[in-house]
Amino acid sequence: MPELASLLENPAPRRALAAAAAPDVEIVVPVYNEAAGLEQSVRRLHRFLSDGFPFSWRIVIADNASVDATPDIARRLAITLPSVRHLRLEQKGRGRALRAAWSASPAKVVTYMDVDLSTDLRGLLPLVAPLMSGHSDLAIGTRLAYSSRVVRGPKRELISRAYNRILHMALRAKFTDAQCGFKAVRRDVLDGLIGDVVDQGWFFDTELLVLAQRRGLRIHEVPVDWVDDPDSRVDIVHTALTDLRGVARLLGGGPIAKFMGIGVLSTLAYAVLYLVLAPLLGSLGANAAALAITAVGNTAANRRFTFGVTGRDDLARHHVRGALVFILTLALTNGALAVLSGLDPDPSRTLELAVLVAASLTATITRYVAMRTWVFSRERRSIRPSLDLVSR
Repeated sequence: MPELASLLENPAPRRALAAAAAPDVEIVVPVYNEAAGLEQSVRRLHRFLSDGFPFSWRIVIADNASVDATPDIARRLAITLPSVRHLRLEQKGRGRALRAAWSASPAKVVTYMDVDLSTDLRGLLPLVAPLMSGHSDLAIGTRLAYSSRVVRGPKRELISRAYNRILHMALRAKFTDAQCGFKAVRRDVLDGLIGDVVDQGWFFDTELLVLAQRRGLRIHEVPVDWVDDPDSRVDIVHTALTDLRGVARLLGGGPIAKFMGIGVLSTLAYAVLYLVLAPLLGSLGANAAALAITAVGNTAANRRFTFGVTGRDDLARHHVRGALVFILTLALTNGALAVLSGLDPDPSRTLELAVLVAASLTATITRYVAMRTWVFSRERRSIRPSLDLVSR
């Protein structure tokens, strides 16, 4: 027993052991001061998985800085139950615990569930199966689907629905339930995703989902049966405020905000170029030249920062399409100049510039839609060949 305990506590040989017997699915249970219900929940989960779960599996108890008897209970469970591991972190944060456990996992699919097992465990197979087959990249349980069966108080119901509505409005989230503690990710897509997640607490998985959606990853939703835990350790008010700060941060770093920022800089550059070139080329010539120069920079900046496209692949195609969008803007601004000329045969440069900027801003929405849906559209990703779904 001392040798086994030493192996579990020493990370180097534990990693070697994990690599030698990589499971299909690793279920992470993040815990903080859960001594009261930890053993009962883990044993219940272990029995469920042992009773015919069709993929090889491992349970990891991710203890993030508990100060009660949780670490001792977790170590004992790791010693006495097959395919149970204990991960100890000395800093708090559910996101930090998930990041550490998932990043070190050799499994094909990594999942997590709340220690209270509020979600019906029969939802686990529908959660991971689309990821094992290669059909989807992430999967989440949702308590807000019509077919879900949920038992919880009106306060938590209201907060949950309001929070998800905020995500839909502010971040254009397509998923329905960001907070359900029942999620899974394919391990091969995690490395390019988790490093960009900033939050270390409760907002971690919401941020993960938003970034995944922005990158075109496929998110599968599973309606779940869920019963509220009256002994939950979650501080609802504090968590809600933290989540709202996270939403504000993601909103500021979202594609629309980046597009607007690049647009402001492009407009300033355009204004300077127009004022410099107008005496030499005339109004129409200066407008065309200033738009052409700034359009190249605008397309390049949006390619890199707004839509996250890097490398030389499709670079020429993107700029050709951007040039066609530029022609649309040129037509709108020249049309505005023509209208102004009809109203005032000799307008001032300042008035001309104001009309051109107004016309350019009018074209901004069309330009964003064109860039998002056409210029930088992502080709439909091919589905990877299905992995082995035969029961083990």
